[in-house]
Amino acid sequence: MPHTTSRQIAEHIESLYGRPRAELEAHADSTTHPNMLSALLAAHHAVEFAETDIDFQLQRLRKLTHPDREIGRHDAGHIYDCARRIGEAVAVRDTQARHISAVLKSLHRTHAPETTPTTPVTPPAPAAAPASRAR
Repeated sequence: MPHTTSRQIAEHIESLYGRPRAELEAHADSTTHPNMLSALLAAHHAVEFAETDIDFQLQRLRKLTHPDREIGRHDAGHIYDCARRIGEAVAVRDTQARHISAVLKSLHRTHAPETTPTTPVTPPAPAAAPASRAR
């Protein structure tokens, strides 16, 4: 199952920062203080994990409810557990995606200010000492 939500978020982050995600993650890992990039990547990882969990639980549920398989009493608990976990993962994915999308919409890429060649500033000449009068 394609993970469209996490892919769209990753593309938006890459577009915002103008670099591939791998480079952004390396940069975020190299900094010691929290920043917006680290927060965006952490939220993106939460969405990715939720999507992976949804896929895993769906696959497990399909195996448990396969038409050729007889469902016993103990299977009902496993089926219920899969359905509950799918619901939780969908809620996490949707909540994280909604919040990260709101943050991404509020951010925009700015262009670097144009640099103009600066001329070295010459400090003003020191004021001349008043001439002393001989008495």
